[in-house]
Amino acid sequence: MNHADESLGLLARTIPGATKVFHEYHLDFCCGGKQTLQQAADKAGIDAARIIAQLARLQPQADGAVDWTDAPTPALIEHILERFHARHREQLPELIRLARRVESVHGDRPECPLGLADHLENMLQELESHMQKEEMVLFPMLQRGQTDMAAMPIQVMRHEHDHHGGELAKLEALTNGITLPRGACNTWRALYLGLQTLREDLMEHIHLENNVLFERG
Repeated sequence: MNHADESLGLLARTIPGATKVFHEYHLDFCCGGKQTLQQAADKAGIDAARIIAQLARLQPQADGAVDWTDAPTPALIEHILERFHARHREQLPELIRLARRVESVHGDRPECPLGLADHLENMLQELESHMQKEEMVLFPMLQRGQTDMAAMPIQVMRHEHDHHGGELAKLEALTNGITLPRGACNTWRALYLGLQTLREDLMEHIHLENNVLFERG
């Protein structure tokens, strides 16, 4: 099947494993989920046929795996809360600690991500504010089926998601694409591994909200 004219958001929510392919090619399927695969590939200077071929090789969804596209709204919200909100609150404080350590010990190296710890602290504050608004205002509305009342909060959350996408881009700029330098110590390695996981988790989190939860009428 030729997926070139389908949106990244649609592909991400209908083809299990597609998000891993998109991560590999640095294609934004969360905030940029409405662009087609062809548009995203052209923008990145990548042959769309290569991506389509990889999507075609993905295994069908495993038996028993949850298709969040069709899951009831309360179950989807509970998944977002447990898998992403709670996880981000665990991830970021430890990443800040590791970043402070790397900057303190290796600040004289040109590859050292100076300013990363402060940037992660800003991300934590902004994400905490964002998640609290979802937990206290938006998610209860959606669980009660108040979709008309939720339209404005959803618009605000989408705007904040775009901002989070920009913060991820700054994170990658500070870390040379989260690329470890030669001779990196174990702390540095743990930091960058955690950053990669944070990036993937946050993009999946935004994708599930923008392209699945918020699209429900």
